[in-house]
Amino acid sequence: MEEKIMTLTKTTANEPQSISRRKALKTLGKLTATSLAAAHAPWVHAANTLKIGLVSPQTGPLSVFTEPDAFVLGAIRSYLANGIQAGGKKWSVEIIVKDSQSNSSRAAEVTNELIYKDGVDLVLAASTPETTNPVADTCELNGVPCITNDTPWQPHFFGRGGDPKKGFEWTYHFFWGLEDIIAVFTGIWDKLPTNRVVGALWPNDPDGNAWADPKLGFPAVAEKKKLTFVDTGRFPLPADNFASQIIEFKNRGVEIVTGVVPPPDFGNFWAQAAQQGFHPKIVTVAKATEFPAAVKAFGDRANGLSVEVWWSPQHPFKSSLTGQSSAEIAAAYTQATGRQWSMPLGFKYSLFEVALDAFVRAGGNSREALRDAIRTTNLETLVGPVNFQTGPVPNISKTPLVGGQWQKRGQGFELVIVENGIAPMIPIGGELLPIT
Repeated sequence: MEEKIMTLTKTTANEPQSISRRKALKTLGKLTATSLAAAHAPWVHAANTLKIGLVSPQTGPLSVFTEPDAFVLGAIRSYLANGIQAGGKKWSVEIIVKDSQSNSSRAAEVTNELIYKDGVDLVLAASTPETTNPVADTCELNGVPCITNDTPWQPHFFGRGGDPKKGFEWTYHFFWGLEDIIAVFTGIWDKLPTNRVVGALWPNDPDGNAWADPKLGFPAVAEKKKLTFVDTGRFPLPADNFASQIIEFKNRGVEIVTGVVPPPDFGNFWAQAAQQGFHPKIVTVAKATEFPAAVKAFGDRANGLSVEVWWSPQHPFKSSLTGQSSAEIAAAYTQATGRQWSMPLGFKYSLFEVALDAFVRAGGNSREALRDAIRTTNLETLVGPVNFQTGPVPNISKTPLVGGQWQKRGQGFELVIVENGIAPMIPIGGELLPIT
């Protein structure tokens, strides 16, 4: 029998004064024993209602990650309109959406609102460590189940002080890791002849610091892969002047550029590179070139940019809710919005797949039962298998990763999969072409 759900979507637009993440967590840490007991107690809300909080950067520089949100929420509401069966009862679901404003302090603040003001049973979040880490930290502190994705697992797990011997109790995350993106990026670079000199754009943020880490990041494979990294050091974001990096890249003969920066910052770099006559053969930058809207803004200079691909219509996976294929959901998104598919579409959808699967298996909205059900998840989702028992560390499940290149097709650009060395189940769509 099909299990369906009625989803009520509520978007809040609160504007309280921003506080630092450290201050927010310090304040929460001083809660009295009484308030802590209340935090762990069942919340009183409408009978047979599951309340889910979703934190995402609806505004600010990371808002490009949330473009599919409205479609995903609409799809969940439309298909699951008649309630969901769990524990022998029919339940409705209320989804409360909070805007992190692309700010870590704000992400922690609105998560606190979801827990104490809205009384949610479960919190979901995605869209880089700036969102997932403070959300998960706040949930862990308050004993609230939390599921996140769309952050490489090392910046998420170790960036939160995770101990591989213990892990976390309430917070679970699924995505690929630095080892995967290193394999994909270097696999892309192996496809064209270059001098193997790589200019690095690694900012002073959780992603940049993780990617530059000498033990876990790209420098760790430099000797084995016969690569020379030209790293001018961590830089703050937002960044509007890349003159020093470009000069150094030109002086050192850089033919490959890599990094992990938001679209506006990379747009500044790429425009200034053209102005200063810097013309690398391969440019593989995460975040910046993951989204059709951002790539379109680069104009003709988008042609040939390469990037990791976490999800695409070519991924051979299906929705655990509807049985629709990746290709069918991507097509439905384009038909409904008039926009090209984007990678966060699959991952935002999969958050709800994992959440609803855990809720059904938990038999209700007890926080402890939800936590235990999430821990034992073993589900085939739109982005691939999610199983938190498989590691590589506690609370983490890895998803497959391939590499793609934006290539001119007709009046626009298409992201063509060109590298699948560590995920051969996802088919190649074309050859890597040099930037011209």
